[in-house]
Parts: sequence; structure tokens; C-alpha cells
Amino acid sequence: QVQLVESGGGLVQAGGSLRLSCAASGRTFNMGWFRQAPGNERVFVAGTNRSGRSTVYADSVKGRFTISRDNGRNTVYLQMNSLTPEDTAVYYCAADPTNIFYVSRTKADYDYWGQGTQVTVSS
Repeated sequence: QVQLVESGGGLVQAGGSLRLSCAASGRTFNMGWFRQAPGNERVFVAGTNRSGRSTVYADSVKGRFTISRDNGRNTVYLQMNSLTPEDTAVYYCAADPTNIFYVSRTKADYDYWGQGTQVTVSS
């Protein structure tokens, strides 16, 4: 059983930064961050493979967000810079137990999910 606990969300002004953390229990898997804005579907933001050497990003966050992981601490991070009001959403951490080298952008590939953390960016 994998448990994921996100933290680090909050209220920030446009142009500001936040760092989200996801503490994971259990085995090491490929990990991803997704977000869901009110009235919208949950969408992929960023993902990393088990070693952290391979990362992928949604076009909307490329160059502004960075995903990283510390396997010694079983923690995955999402550093978010140059935030805009369009980044406002609940952010979810997720684990993909199937893929190894390929980092999936597909929600269905992620079997384990955290409870989410709210990020609000004011204009």
C-alpha cells in the first residue's frame, strides 16, 4: 500500500513561488503531479521516473515548474516559479507503479493519489 501526503500549498501573489512536497510511503515508483481547477478535469503537470533523471512537463508549466525527488527521504517536490492566477488549483501527487523508464502523462496510469493541496495565486 502506498500513501502520499502533499504539503506546501497556500496563497501567493502573481509572480511568486511555492514549493510543494509529497511524502510517500512504500516502494519507489514513477511519480507525477496533477492539478484540478474548479469545474475542470484533473490534468497532468509534471512527472519523474524512479531515479529522477527523466522528467516531463505540461507545456503550460515548462520553464516555470521543476519536479525533483529525494529517494532517501521518499519525497517528491514541485518547485513552482512565476506563478499566475491560471495556476490556481488543487495539486495532487500521484504514483505510477507500472512504468519504469517511461514517464506517463496519463491519469489512468497513476494508481495512488494524495489528498491534494490548494494553491491559490492572486492577481
